[in-house]
Amino acid sequence: MGIADHNRAVVLGASMAGLLAARVLADSYTEVLVVERDGLEDLTGPDGSAETRRGVPQGRHVHALLARGRHILEELFPGFTDELVTAGAITGDVTGNVRWIMDGHRMPKPHSDMLLLSMSRPFLEQRVRARVRSLPNVRFLERHDVTGLLTAEGGTENNKAVVGVSVTEDGTASNLSADLVVDAGGRRSRTPAWLKELGYAEVPEEQMAISVGYATQYYRLPDDVMPDEISIDVVASPELPRGAICAKIDGDRTVVTAYGYLGDYPPSTSAGFLDFLKSLSGTDIYEAVRDHQPLGDPVAYRFPANLRRRYERLPALPDGLLVLGDAVCSFNPVYGQGMTVAALGATVLREHVTGAQAPDPRAYFADLAARAVDDVWEMTTGADLAFPGVEGDRTEEWQAEQGYVADLLTAATRDHSLLTAYARVVFLVDPPSALAAPEIQEAVRAALAQTDR
Repeated sequence: MGIADHNRAVVLGASMAGLLAARVLADSYTEVLVVERDGLEDLTGPDGSAETRRGVPQGRHVHALLARGRHILEELFPGFTDELVTAGAITGDVTGNVRWIMDGHRMPKPHSDMLLLSMSRPFLEQRVRARVRSLPNVRFLERHDVTGLLTAEGGTENNKAVVGVSVTEDGTASNLSADLVVDAGGRRSRTPAWLKELGYAEVPEEQMAISVGYATQYYRLPDDVMPDEISIDVVASPELPRGAICAKIDGDRTVVTAYGYLGDYPPSTSAGFLDFLKSLSGTDIYEAVRDHQPLGDPVAYRFPANLRRRYERLPALPDGLLVLGDAVCSFNPVYGQGMTVAALGATVLREHVTGAQAPDPRAYFADLAARAVDDVWEMTTGADLAFPGVEGDRTEEWQAEQGYVADLLTAATRDHSLLTAYARVVFLVDPPSALAAPEIQEAVRAALAQTDR
């Protein structure tokens, strides 16, 4: 397909998913329009750090760009890793420079050869947005609200095609024509409602209620507090469904996000926040920050449920409309997978818009499920089911998998290569099936045998 064969693509939302969609669409469409409700001025706070925009309410909390996500961003934006580090992102090894505390036990810190970048969400988003803005055929329409889909008679059996969107700006309505519309509007995407209005079946949904609550506070810590570490991660467990992450980020700051499951939310006062940190299975983060003045009050956030929209199960879909990112699947943010899954989805999108034919929505959604969502959804919901108050089907297979992972982590305290193997799965470099490889299973058995002596 030549670029002239596809005239215009419209992306709904300048989220990370929307920005990455615009990047890959720019290779195949003459023009890409990114429609965003917010203004996208690169706001800077009094300390010189990037500020969170209104449309990203969770933007002040700890965010993770997992190793697989960094690989994809580097491919899409050559030199991006060096750009981030030069601008102030903190870098190190994902296991060698991270203190993991699980069930009160400090895990080993082997070198993994996987690079970790630590930074705030606004810092990262601002620089991705600048890279996308620099593309000559991408244009941003800020402060525009999308009000609906424009359709025409299609050439396939479903007999409909999306040919654009209707928008408003300051109360003035207009239409934007498009050969392709990509909805990257996040968890509150209106595509399910729009499809229903057009006569399509209701989009099947899966939810797992987890009622996770966050509080986040910023600090400016002396260099000697975490001299050789990027972050400390005290992991929640079924016995104590509370955890926290303390991470060095851009702007010479340290961000601490504490979280609790099933309504056990951290307080939004500085004193209560410290008490919550002290109550965790390890007091490492509490000890790191207790003697230092926080930068402002804690900021709270609530996440009710894992949510997956099963577009791949619809019997029919209109041509000219695809969906990406949290608008398809919104994961428990404790695991930091959202931006990386959006990046994986962008690579799937790229393949489906590269060719002589218009993308087939059913083939796209099937590929998106299989290659970007399925494994992560199973990992996330499987881990959340470990908390007794979370409702779901705890099958014999699930019980066996959870028991094996517990054994693997115990074995990893002896054989440190097992922690590296586990990290490669957690950071989405390897699929979960990698942990079931015969050599990994043998290493687990051997290490547990040493532990039992």
